[in-house]
Amino acid sequence: MVRKKSSKRKYSPKASKSVEREMHEYKRGKLKSGRSGKTVKSRKQAIAIGLSEARAEGAKVPAKKSSSKKSSKKRSSTKSSAKKKSSSRKKSSSRKKSSAKKSSS
Repeated sequence: MVRKKSSKRKYSPKASKSVEREMHEYKRGKLKSGRSGKTVKSRKQAIAIGLSEARAEGAKVPAKKSSSKKSSKKRSSTKSSAKKKSSSRKKSSSRKKSSAKKSSS
């Protein structure tokens, strides 16, 4: 038996309209990014803005894909843990010194 592929939509028509609107602004050079307000120069960024607006409106849009930001978080956490370790070593060594001074006096 041959199975039919499901015709379930990933993106709703509302989402595609939102992306279409943002792409139109992008092509005109009038699309601005969120907080900074800079002009968007990337096609992918314009699509991402359209999809995020569609999500905010409640349209059917798949969840965001996990980007390379996760790997950068891991890197920063290893750096911060290295800092914590070094600072805890410093604290412990200073405690030993202070306790040694107290016992001698």
